[in-house]
Amino acid sequence: MSVFAMVILAIVFVAVVWAVMTYNNLVNLKHAVSKAWSNIDVLLRQRHDELPKLVETCKQYKQFEQATLQQVTEARGRVHEARVKQDIPALGQAESALRVGLGGIFATVEAYPELKAVETFQHLLARITGLESAIADRREFYNESVNINNVRVEQFPDVVIASFFRFKTFDLLRFSDAEKKDVDIKKLFS
Repeated sequence: MSVFAMVILAIVFVAVVWAVMTYNNLVNLKHAVSKAWSNIDVLLRQRHDELPKLVETCKQYKQFEQATLQQVTEARGRVHEARVKQDIPALGQAESALRVGLGGIFATVEAYPELKAVETFQHLLARITGLESAIADRREFYNESVNINNVRVEQFPDVVIASFFRFKTFDLLRFSDAEKKDVDIKKLFS
């Protein structure tokens, strides 16, 4: 075998090793995004199950603002639909509407000290507050995973392998500017 043939064979070998390693790294990144989404999905389902309990608890107080409860119920439905479809932009919008509605409930509760004192309400409040914090943490992890994936899929030379095997970019989970404002729920109930 000539030196020229060995050099060509070595170049082909290095190219194949690089392609396999790049492909495997892109697969890992794709699955990291999927895992991050699954983490959010679990928390969204848990919150989805808790919200009707909160609405029912609030409905027991006849004067409680029905429009606010309706807003939360409708937003909950939109979050569920976007979550099932994995429509990240729609989920961000629905989440924003839901959080505004929850903020309305928490603010309205201030006018109902007897509701604030109900143990079931306090438990639901603590549960939903904990889920909201966990969702925020998981959203950060998801967006970081998406960012890493998107950079690698678009970056040269990885874009060659990504294009050939049809790896795709993912949407970041974004909430509205109003949603980005921090709401101190504990302050509302102290």
